Amino acid sequence: MKRPGALASALRNSGSTVAASSSEEPSSAPEQPATITPTRRGTKAITVHFPEDVRRQLKSMAAEEGRSMEDMVAEALNLLFARHRRPELAPRKSDK
Repeated sequence: MKRPGALASALRNSGSTVAASSSEEPSSAPEQPATITPTRRGTKAITVHFPEDVRRQLKSMAAEEGRSMEDMVAEALNLLFARHRRPELAPRKSDK
């Protein structure tokens, strides 16, 4: 059984309550937040890292066209999918 850490001990000593850890293995599925924004329901995040200049340029282009960065990335992904003869699945919010 895992021993409580210093934070748990400090909370116990302060009169606060600490949830007891169970002996069961934790679920491999991530916990879902209590409220999910309707626009994010049924979606998954795609996280990528690029130099700051790439983000700045994308943000600038999106602002110039009055679009979101998400919509610009969806357009780019759909162009990539088309180039590789795959269905253009990335949903877009504008028709520009």
